[in-house]
Amino acid sequence: MPTINTIQGELHYDLIDATPPWVESPATILFHHGVAINSGIWSAWIHELSDQYRILTFDVRGYGQSHIPDESFEWSFEGLAQDVMAVADAAGVENFHFVGESMGGAMGLYLGIHHPERLLSITPCTSPHNGGKVQWLVEWRDFMAEHGMKGWSERMMSRRFFPGGIEKNAEQWFASTQAACSSNSVLGHGEMLLDVNLTSDLDSITTPVHLIAADSSPFLPLSITFEIHNSLPNSEMDVIAKARHGVVFSHATLCARSLRGFIDRLEKA
Repeated sequence: MPTINTIQGELHYDLIDATPPWVESPATILFHHGVAINSGIWSAWIHELSDQYRILTFDVRGYGQSHIPDESFEWSFEGLAQDVMAVADAAGVENFHFVGESMGGAMGLYLGIHHPERLLSITPCTSPHNGGKVQWLVEWRDFMAEHGMKGWSERMMSRRFFPGGIEKNAEQWFASTQAACSSNSVLGHGEMLLDVNLTSDLDSITTPVHLIAADSSPFLPLSITFEIHNSLPNSEMDVIAKARHGVVFSHATLCARSLRGFIDRLEKA
């Protein structure tokens, strides 16, 4: 993965352009993952999209091969937004379709409010607009102090996926990747998210928005996504059945096809 050297440390990203030569000036889709995982979460989306679009993924600060801050690091949504734009700039991408899962989707809404000039569209996947409404988030620090990252990760797996909801090797990869994440990053992101409330600014978003929601997320009931949808005049919503919070991984093909239909319509308009 190529590396960006920022003031606050390295970011690793990957730009995939598998479009055939007859696709002129393909648009780019930038993917932003959520808490306690890395850019590998998007792997099964690529083949559904790469015939027509360039794919830009990166390890969000705190995860994967990107900079892992220590406990003293001051997390902020604006700081992470600057990371997004640094990745796009390094890849030579001025405007992009943005896709984010969980916290990453909230970042998409934040960008739509504060940096809309870079966006072609926003697709938040099972994402909050008000961190205070995310269920179970406040318990993370105490639970992790008692059970460690391994215990926290085991508990998270049952909230991300239904039993038997993903293939065994995929489940093992996700569980081991999640358990190996820095607790400083997980808690830093979680507690940062608790302080985010975009509610009063949602109606200022003019970028087209496509909301993808799991029907059974223990963290975000469907009512939260409906609340976002009802606040955005230029939005549509797709609900994925029999899915928990890890819908972008467990139902990757369905989610990617949902996204594809949305951005295909925008690109042809």
